[in-house]
Amino acid sequence: MKEILKKLIVKLLTLEATLTIKRNQPFIIAITGSVGKTTTKDAIYTALKGKVRTRKSEKSFNSDIGVPLTVLGLPNAWNNPFRWIKVLFDGLLVALFQRDYPKVLVLEMGVDRPGDMKKLTSWIKPKVVVLTRLPNVPVHVEYFKTPADVTKEKLVLIEALTNDGVLVYNHDDEQVSEVSETVRQKTIGFSRYSISDYSSSGDKITYDDYDQPDGMEFVIKHADQQAVIDIKGAIGVQHTYNYTAAAAVASLFDLSLSEVAEALKEHTPPPGRMRLVPGLKDTMLIDDTYNSSPVATERALSTLYELKCKGRKIAVLGDMLELGQYSVEEHERVGKQVAETADVLVTVGVRSRKTAEGALENGFDEANIFQYDEAVRAGRELQNFIKADDVLLVKGSQSIRCEKIILDLMAHPEKASDLLVRQSTTWKNR
Repeated sequence: MKEILKKLIVKLLTLEATLTIKRNQPFIIAITGSVGKTTTKDAIYTALKGKVRTRKSEKSFNSDIGVPLTVLGLPNAWNNPFRWIKVLFDGLLVALFQRDYPKVLVLEMGVDRPGDMKKLTSWIKPKVVVLTRLPNVPVHVEYFKTPADVTKEKLVLIEALTNDGVLVYNHDDEQVSEVSETVRQKTIGFSRYSISDYSSSGDKITYDDYDQPDGMEFVIKHADQQAVIDIKGAIGVQHTYNYTAAAAVASLFDLSLSEVAEALKEHTPPPGRMRLVPGLKDTMLIDDTYNSSPVATERALSTLYELKCKGRKIAVLGDMLELGQYSVEEHERVGKQVAETADVLVTVGVRSRKTAEGALENGFDEANIFQYDEAVRAGRELQNFIKADDVLLVKGSQSIRCEKIILDLMAHPEKASDLLVRQSTTWKNR
């Protein structure tokens, strides 16, 4: 019965959203890929909102429910049937009568299972598609026969691109770059490690007067233009991709690099994406708890390695879910990188025991490995373990709820609702 009701709600929301798009004809920017969708979406929104009236997907609304809700500008009613009645009624009003509709929609579009993107593109035809990254072992591969099938599903979005549309793509990703060569529409590349239309370079972590990391800076270049980007409160090379992609998209609205840099001064990456959170006992937490996948964990650990630190580098890694038959191999591979990166390893979850095994097999000291089945206990015991000047990278898949570890370790837990992911009443009750 519950599944039937969900399908009915999705169908009605999609009908309302389809009518809304047909009536208002917004400029649609759609973002997909296996990592970086939300952070790229948010950066694009910040770059554009001062130029043109723009709406973005809230949080990670990228599903068959989240996308139409974004189009309609309405909240998720979750499991409340009475609230869904109101949402559907409000959606009808939006579809039929709203006049002051946004000129630009920035939509995050993801896939969980085969056929997801085909359903979304049956009614969404983007003017711009932004393709972030397509790793060899993407998240959600558990529900597909092969990783290639996940990639194929995501690339359905490019097939929906309008004839006069533009593909903005990650030039550093070999798979993505190959895809760009088959697209008949205009393409714009962005990159960090290769030469492309919009490239970043010189990224470095910045430090405060107490030698604690406080952000990062880098340079974006395009033709004869260049601009310095200064990010406060977050670190990681992944942010160079998000901001550079935003600059590429903004160019389609006649925004110069200097204008984009000025707009992005007010931008802070969303919670749980390599955000810096002051911890107890003068420690620093790198909060990357939104979700986890092999390629994202690899990037996070690389950032931990590059960080200057007076104390210990502690990697707190939860399970990476939805990897199917690749789970053991990928967790062990992450363990190998931990052995080259961190001083202490804390694992959370059954699957992450393979991370510990991978670290041990590559020379990591067993005395510096601590394993937990769930996040709450890990967070509480780490309170006594941490020391001044330690830096802790905390990362895990959504269901592992590693944000609870951050909550236990942060110096100002009263700011949790502003700084951490999954702080709504609905999530807290799960």
